[in-house]
Amino acid sequence: MTAHLMAGFLPFEHEPYHDFAQPAVAQAQRDAFARVREQYVGRTFGLYIGGEQVQGGDSYEVRNPADTREVVWSFPKASAQQRADAIAAAQHAFETWRFSDPFQRASIFKRAAELLRARRMEFNAVMTLENGKNWAEADGEVAESVDHFEVFARETLRWAEGKPVYPMPDEHVTTVYEPMGVVVCISPWNFPSAIPLGMALGALAAGNTVIWKPASETPLSSLLMLELLFEAGLPSNTVQFLTGTDDVLGDPLVDSPQVRMIAFTGSKEIGCRIVERAAKVQPGQKWIKRVMAEMGGKDPTVVCADGDVEAAAVGIVQAAFGYAGQKCSACSRVIAEDSVYDALLERVTELARGLKVGLPEDNGAIGPVIHAGSAERIGQAIEAGQKTARLVLGGEIPDMGDRQGGYVSPTIFADVDPRDPLFQDEIFGPVLAFTRARDWQHAIELANDSDYGLTAAFYSRDPHKISEARRRMHVGNLYINRKCTGALSGTHAFGGYGMSGTNAKVGGPDYLFWFLQTKTVAQRY
Repeated sequence: MTAHLMAGFLPFEHEPYHDFAQPAVAQAQRDAFARVREQYVGRTFGLYIGGEQVQGGDSYEVRNPADTREVVWSFPKASAQQRADAIAAAQHAFETWRFSDPFQRASIFKRAAELLRARRMEFNAVMTLENGKNWAEADGEVAESVDHFEVFARETLRWAEGKPVYPMPDEHVTTVYEPMGVVVCISPWNFPSAIPLGMALGALAAGNTVIWKPASETPLSSLLMLELLFEAGLPSNTVQFLTGTDDVLGDPLVDSPQVRMIAFTGSKEIGCRIVERAAKVQPGQKWIKRVMAEMGGKDPTVVCADGDVEAAAVGIVQAAFGYAGQKCSACSRVIAEDSVYDALLERVTELARGLKVGLPEDNGAIGPVIHAGSAERIGQAIEAGQKTARLVLGGEIPDMGDRQGGYVSPTIFADVDPRDPLFQDEIFGPVLAFTRARDWQHAIELANDSDYGLTAAFYSRDPHKISEARRRMHVGNLYINRKCTGALSGTHAFGGYGMSGTNAKVGGPDYLFWFLQTKTVAQRY
């Protein structure tokens, strides 16, 4: 039956991006900002527990990173009792949802995709006001969220089929996959729609229930996505939505013996803490807790002597400075062979110099980093870097008038030593390090010289070099002759090696396995 239902799906196609160069499209996005400001700004939103929207005691303010004087909306601080209520509600809902029809789940996701297509510009505007993405960056993420709905609808049905086994003459044997229980999804602020949605859909598609904890900076981008799922038909008790402080919603959620799995995306430090705490079996816990983590990167672009320097330069600038470098997949290291190093550095610097820092709501090329504290931390890295490497571009604080926010100019360092923190540490800002390689083999060695292993780009026209890069570069996502950002759900299964995480590949053919447990049933004739 499942194969028949899958056959009824139209061929999957990625959601196209809006063309904001078209005046009518740009005006539609401006109109969406006006509607969002009228409809949402100044409101206090709620939590979802047990299928009901509830308020907390205290609340906190969400501020516009483009000008932190503006409070855009507020969210509750969940209490310890509300956390306990949410866990209990998720456990209760699991007993029903675990047996739901896979076709029902797939139908809900398909319906959600249609609803989101109709509201993409609204979701773009909310995201821009919460985390400072310009129109194109926000639109790319919301389009990815549409893709997630379509991909997970198909994956739900595919995994429901089970897997064939080698037959026995006197037994009927099946291998099937079953859901596990309550999954806590802890997500970051830089992709507040696509990342938590991918984790939550993985859990829901497998028949688990979810506790959705968004980043405190970007709760409305997550809440609107969840309410869209409810509108599409998802039973409202299957997902509990909690906002608040880490002391209530951090370690206590991870430690809870009723929680079966934690799906996390964020920093290496917090990810490692979750892995360590989840490994401890708590009193009353009846399972080994599963952790799926994606924890950042220090992503290199290797440019060989025979590579296309112009294509590499364009890809590097896009990957390094898009969304002010605040992507785990952002290019932060360029490793170039000696013969093309100077020309590449000159061209990248020229292109980056043309990027102007501006307001994301006005679709500025480079907006703010998420916090003034982040800008200060990035500034400290830049200051330290000037003592060890050659500053080629940036390093100054751009003039934004009376607006208050964490603005950082695109910054490039040259002649960076591989032992330098500029080469080794994730800065998570618009800072790019250039390092010279003796030859292409040395360049691959330098690219692998990292605790991380998320994405990388490799530019060469030589089939042998490309073949060696495919074999030897230690990353979860390797891109040949293109930039190292811009993974598409369903095509570029995303997740890394080493300290970049557990290599769970969101949007890929194996992703649902992380949210399932395997059962073999043998029945003798």
